[in-house]
Amino acid sequence: MIGAGAAGLGAMEVLQRQGIAFDCFEATDRVGGHWHTDYESLHLITSRDLSGFAGYPMPSSYPVYPSRDQMRDYLEGFATETSVRAHVRFGVRVERITPLGAGGQDGWRVQTDDGETREYSGVLVCNGHLQHQHVPDYPGEFTGRQIHSGAYRSIDDIEGTRVLTVGAGNSGCDLAVDAANARLQSTISIRRGQMFQPKAVFGRPRAEIGWLAKLPVKVNERIARLLSDIVIGPPEGYRGLPNPATRNLNEQPPVVNNLLPYWIQHGRIDVAPGIERLDGRTVHFTDGTSREFDTILWATGFDVTLPFLDAELIRWRDGAPLRTAGLTLPVGVENLYFIGLAAPRGPQLPVYSTQTELVARMLRLEPERRSALAAHFAEIDVPDARIDIVRALWNRQMKDAHRALDAAAKPVPVGR
Repeated sequence: MIGAGAAGLGAMEVLQRQGIAFDCFEATDRVGGHWHTDYESLHLITSRDLSGFAGYPMPSSYPVYPSRDQMRDYLEGFATETSVRAHVRFGVRVERITPLGAGGQDGWRVQTDDGETREYSGVLVCNGHLQHQHVPDYPGEFTGRQIHSGAYRSIDDIEGTRVLTVGAGNSGCDLAVDAANARLQSTISIRRGQMFQPKAVFGRPRAEIGWLAKLPVKVNERIARLLSDIVIGPPEGYRGLPNPATRNLNEQPPVVNNLLPYWIQHGRIDVAPGIERLDGRTVHFTDGTSREFDTILWATGFDVTLPFLDAELIRWRDGAPLRTAGLTLPVGVENLYFIGLAAPRGPQLPVYSTQTELVARMLRLEPERRSALAAHFAEIDVPDARIDIVRALWNRQMKDAHRALDAAAKPVPVGR
């Protein structure tokens, strides 16, 4: 297993509970991954009571939307309570994994930076998709302070008073709000329109409205959009916000943030269009306007990277590996499993355990069945490269994968 962040912790608990032997390699000296280093103002956008691992609820003393530090403490407590730390080799980085046999049919050779080489029947990749910071390449050069959201910690990282946040996803909106709360001149650059969803509706977290989750996908989307329009309103009601290409929440991931529209209406956050070019401290925008800034905060996402794997061994699309079986099996190799290389909308920690429960079933198959499992799924499933995915669609993928495993586990008929 590679990585002892949140995905790795969830995977370890499942494998340990099911009696499947494993080693976990963690490059740092701690569990919890990015929850140690995310920006200080970060809070979950999903509620406390739905966001923990099954059987390990978050403390009732936590607020409805736990903070970064509370999430870190929860994950560390989870690791201690489940005793999974005993499986982790801290401070050891996986440098290379090499398939044994044709496409990994016989397992994988794992080389680590401590000079050791080991062989395993399978490898679980749990290093996540928030590793390699993506910064777009614009013409020109900005000579002020620049920092990516993955490296941003607090307003102490900001130089000067004129701050431009580039990107209007959840992190970008948080950073623009951070600057506004500090009474800095906060501007956010938005290339394309977004739909905004509230964290809560009628005082209740959206995901805790049980009847809504039980509705068919299309009906759920229409009602969720209606509730968003009631609570926040359409984007054009806020100065500068561009109209989205689609208002369908299933076709474009919405932003869960109430405070960006709030501060726009109070004049504390300005909205600018996309960037055309950079010139010293001047940023030229696509509408022909320009402004000077002291700091740019790049909230422009991350690139999926697997530095320990020959990228040509698996198939890719749109910068991510093609996967089947609930986004766990890469196309092109066997006995390699992804945990957490997916973000079904809603609480994330349960995703990791759910994916590992599926993978554990695969690991228990007889070697001759397991050695061709990825190829089998690539034939019966539609390979998918998405990270963001509607929860109901991912749930359907998982159910289909379990049904396929039920069939794969049946004895092969013997001819008369």
